[in-house]
Amino acid sequence: MRAPGRAPAQPDWVEVGVVGAPVGVRGAMRIMPFTANPEDIVSYGPVHAGPGGPALALTLARVEAKGVVARARGIQDRDAAARLRGTRLYVPRAALPPTEPETYYHHDLIGLDAETPDGRVVGTVVAVVNHGAGDVLEIAVAGRASHAVAFTRAFVPVVDLAARRVVIDPAALDEGDA
Repeated sequence: MRAPGRAPAQPDWVEVGVVGAPVGVRGAMRIMPFTANPEDIVSYGPVHAGPGGPALALTLARVEAKGVVARARGIQDRDAAARLRGTRLYVPRAALPPTEPETYYHHDLIGLDAETPDGRVVGTVVAVVNHGAGDVLEIAVAGRASHAVAFTRAFVPVVDLAARRVVIDPAALDEGDA
């Protein structure tokens, strides 16, 4: 039973894709998935239009070079599919499978403190990006521009999700910040 006047706890929500253009006239839509395997976007159960938003039960039609084509229950024509264009799709964090050792969901890294090996907090992980050459952590440093740090064992030797921190090699930061 929850305390009066308090909303129930919301689960963490993870963005798994975004709806693109409609495909055909029967409600199919192109989806750009943010999953390791594009077809996995339909394997986590219903996706939600926004964190905690309306649920969409997806059925995969096909995988394409630019994402997947899927249908959502209740979306029966091109106009309805077009109204969803740009909608960001989420699933509860608990719907995702566990990761392998030393493998992390980007969602789990964002918000971690970035520390030097001696324990001094230098910033916070605000994004994880990949432009094709591997993951890069964007570290926001108070009062300074953010820093891009290659997410490799050499520059990020410790990821401690339980303690909500990553250890960053000072060489990965500008000399004035290390």
